[in-house]
Amino acid sequence: MFKETIAEFMENGLDAELDDELGYSKYDYKNKDTENSRNGHSKKTLKTSFGDIEVETPRDRRGEFEPQLLKKNQTGIAQDVEEKILSMYAKGMTTSDIESHIRDIYGLEVSDTTVSRITDKILPVAKEWQQRPLESIYAVVFMDAIHYHVRSEGQIVKKAVYIAIGINLDGRKDVLGMWVGENESAKYWATVLNSLRNRGVEDIFIACTDNLTGFADAIAAVYPKTDIQNCIIHQLRNSSKYVSYKDIKALMADLKAVYAAVDEEAALQALNLFAEKWDSKYPKISLSWQANWPN
Repeated sequence: MFKETIAEFMENGLDAELDDELGYSKYDYKNKDTENSRNGHSKKTLKTSFGDIEVETPRDRRGEFEPQLLKKNQTGIAQDVEEKILSMYAKGMTTSDIESHIRDIYGLEVSDTTVSRITDKILPVAKEWQQRPLESIYAVVFMDAIHYHVRSEGQIVKKAVYIAIGINLDGRKDVLGMWVGENESAKYWATVLNSLRNRGVEDIFIACTDNLTGFADAIAAVYPKTDIQNCIIHQLRNSSKYVSYKDIKALMADLKAVYAAVDEEAALQALNLFAEKWDSKYPKISLSWQANWPN
């Protein structure tokens, strides 16, 4: 999804740039006041932190078009640009926020007309993605917030981007949505969960979270039958938080035998062995894993 989103933004941005260059939109021939015209697209491979993506870049008949968003010899984009593009698809970003991001991506040379053209192309696409209907049942939904510094009303502020990633009954992973809020809270997660329900999600088998205070109650209020599983990454972080440096390597190797076990029986055996070895020194770790064991 992230690769598609970046490619989509790039292609719409480049098309808007060419509209600005030629002075008229595609098929708007009555406003054409130039002998130059569009000349199809050419494909370009762009390197991103999510992998290579294919982007179709527009051409003009005379070969005078010099794109700014993705220059002719450019083969990659910076990670901060990727983050700005992705945040435009998050619910809660205002039109002025998106315009500010576009200005940041382009730099000072971009004109108000170009920003307006690109915004007009991006907004409908972003809203369509935000509001698209979802499947009725998901086997697993991972929910977490990532904190970014973003421009809002002319100032750089820290925001939480709430992300829900679902795995459907066919095993396909999909980003269900992104929402921009303030600091992560269970109250805002309740808003996110209600948004998922309004877009067609009737049930979630397992919700994987960071065990934020009040999160389980927020999930139960919307999806009362959902089992809640602590995210394995957060569980590992919590387990290693107070472990001595000289013990960490051996302890984490023993924990790997638990979470990488082939089945539940093998995992329980590995956890018992872990407890026998480490409970005398770190008694809370095995208790934490037992408390978060799936029902």
